[in-house]
Amino acid sequence: MSVEALRADERRINTPATNGNRLWADIVSTARFGAADKGGVTRLTLTEEDRQVRDWFVAECRALGCTVEVDGIGNIFATYAGEDMSLPAIAVGSHLDTQPQGGRFDGILGVLAGLEVLRTLKESATRLRHPLVVVNWTNEEGSRFSPAMMGSGVFAGALALDATQALADREGITVGTSLDAIGYRGEADVKPAAFAAYVELHIEQGPLLEASATEIGVVSGIQGLRWFDVVITGTEAHAGSTPMAQRDDALVAAAEIILAVRDIARQNPPGVGTVGFAEVGPNSRNVVPGSVRLQIDMRHPSDAGLDQMQTSLEGAVRKAGAGVALKHIWSKAPVVFDPAIVEAVRHSADALDYSATDIVSGAGHDAAHIATIIPTAMIFVPSKDGLSHNEAEYTAPEECARGAEVLFQTILEIDRR
Repeated sequence: MSVEALRADERRINTPATNGNRLWADIVSTARFGAADKGGVTRLTLTEEDRQVRDWFVAECRALGCTVEVDGIGNIFATYAGEDMSLPAIAVGSHLDTQPQGGRFDGILGVLAGLEVLRTLKESATRLRHPLVVVNWTNEEGSRFSPAMMGSGVFAGALALDATQALADREGITVGTSLDAIGYRGEADVKPAAFAAYVELHIEQGPLLEASATEIGVVSGIQGLRWFDVVITGTEAHAGSTPMAQRDDALVAAAEIILAVRDIARQNPPGVGTVGFAEVGPNSRNVVPGSVRLQIDMRHPSDAGLDQMQTSLEGAVRKAGAGVALKHIWSKAPVVFDPAIVEAVRHSADALDYSATDIVSGAGHDAAHIATIIPTAMIFVPSKDGLSHNEAEYTAPEECARGAEVLFQTILEIDRR
């Protein structure tokens, strides 16, 4: 047996086992906070359902002896003491909010796996050298408030706290008001310097791991994204008495732009483009539409690819006519994760004898912001049929358990280093 194999065996022997059944029970249990009709979850950020799951998480962490802090954007930091509290903490986590009619695994798996690691440390009387912090980042999804990855963005300095608290949802309710309403506008001043590394476990939200029958994705980075809003102004008119040649139909122009987004993505592989929101006015069967609002999401692993896609979109908007206005509202540059932390994930999967492959995330994650200030990596587990942001989203119990085991092994590896 090689020296490396012996070391792997030693790591397996010396590592307490996380409890996959307990993790699964938490996944099932927390799905009640915002439970949707088809087995998924609607738990928009800073709502009553979000407060309920936050309260549950805080209570569980405090029961394990954690110190819990909340910052001004509502990020929750639960700290489990290490042998040397002067050392910077190792952080793990993700988010508790969901999309409307979202799934039970997106985001929360990373938080619950962190909680399972804490439980394993406590019951096995294992002490890390570093403190361990489990984090819940506020508004990762960006469904109620824009932009997405809001809490991690404020923490990383990409977004200003005061300006972010003043942002409003479609009903005009601000982030700050919502934080106050659920009791999670905190005062803790948690600094990035307090952390040695950040590792985020997440479902893949895509089909690659399942298609290749691979158990673990070692995430090397995240593709960049750009968000655009489009406002199209036409002329409302009677659907029966307005000749086709004399119509100024805003929805027809919108359809041209939607098709252009699809074609632009196809012309710039592996880029993707999505029109995920459309609002038509007056939205009546017998009225020619006079206004349309679209929201566009474009992604690509390279800045050059994103530039080309944006240039093509601007051209499509010009072609659609004078009544079309395009606004670039948010960008996130492509991210490359820290090679040493990525290698720790790779070694950990190998030590546990799990098949693994390097992968670039197609979805955005809080880790994208955190990687700009803290050595960061991610761990992926498969998503059935590649589905996510969908009530049918599913990752099997054994797959969740493997992810938690790799997360724990990675924490131990970083702690030893």
